[in-house]
Amino acid sequence: MLVAAAIGAALAVAPRLRKAARVPAPSSSAGPRLVAREPDAGVQDAAPAEDASVEAAAPEPYLELDGGTLRERNDVLIVNMQRVLGLSDAQVAAIRAVFAGSEYIGQGNPKVSHHPLSRADCLARRAQAPHLPAPDVRCGAPNMVPLYDPSAGETPAQAKVCIDQYEFPNIECEFPVVWVRANEAQTLCHALGKRLCDAHEWEGACAGALKAPETEYRFNDRRIADQYFHNKDREVVWAYGKEKNHALCATGSKKGPKCPTPSWTGCGTNDYPAGSFPACVSPLGVFDQHGNAAEHMNFPRTPEELGSRGGSGETEMKGSWFIFLQAEAHEDDCRWRAPDWHVTKIDDPNSHRNYHLGFRCCRDLEALDASASSTDAAPRDASADAR
Repeated sequence: MLVAAAIGAALAVAPRLRKAARVPAPSSSAGPRLVAREPDAGVQDAAPAEDASVEAAAPEPYLELDGGTLRERNDVLIVNMQRVLGLSDAQVAAIRAVFAGSEYIGQGNPKVSHHPLSRADCLARRAQAPHLPAPDVRCGAPNMVPLYDPSAGETPAQAKVCIDQYEFPNIECEFPVVWVRANEAQTLCHALGKRLCDAHEWEGACAGALKAPETEYRFNDRRIADQYFHNKDREVVWAYGKEKNHALCATGSKKGPKCPTPSWTGCGTNDYPAGSFPACVSPLGVFDQHGNAAEHMNFPRTPEELGSRGGSGETEMKGSWFIFLQAEAHEDDCRWRAPDWHVTKIDDPNSHRNYHLGFRCCRDLEALDASASSTDAAPRDASADAR
């Protein structure tokens, strides 16, 4: 209740608050501390007023909470999501309902999680990056880029789907949401007018070329056969290039000392703010597909189960997570597919969740307007910069 009141107070005085330096951790005797910061350039800039005599409205500050319970931290996160992503009240209500229905979903157990970098550290790193791929406004939602196949002569204007640039909540320098089941992830994506990505869409976003689903799956075959033949003939490439280098991505953290097996009380989500490693970006402009959090995706067993066709298949976990520089648990190149780990249907209420497992969303489009200017907020090709 105290934090909720503090959020309301912060909203009331937002225009008068000044940007703070990195917030020190509260002492053991102090309660949770809510700090409001003016928006950083990397998060949301106010456009300058055209008429210098008219003062532009002050942008609302980004809220951060030191300490606090999981529920309190989720409240702050959802406020920031509404501000940065421009969510409607109905969308916020749908998101709150999913969070409220779980005792675990959020950014990790705040009592045992220790992040290697702060949000301020992430913003400072990104400010020093020579080039960052821009989101494409034609996707119709913030922080998304189109998926297409440049090797086949396709352009962004021909894309039929876009993908989040960052792990959910899809805000740069925010920590990923974890401990989420696949059905919860799907519901959260739906609340935003999106869906879980199909496995081949995530793979294409990472490798820099989206292939047709008919060439990417062995529909109606055993899943183990699909996985075997796909991996046997796959292109081996990472988002940042053809040579594996875990140091380019958010892989340098560690498990907690009380985390021999996954548990809420023993395993901290010791990940990084999304986008903290500007070189860990795909040619199509997607961050953190290696390291940070692994991600739920939809694995279709039939054409009808493709998310892009309105269906829902089985669970698939994509990418790697934050310990891979010390302990590489499995392959993590873009097009590698995992064995049948924790497989359920996407809508199974008991699908797998874990301290290092999050998700990101895709959004279906009509073909992007081919008449749109190719320079109109189109994402820059970051492959050369990343490599």
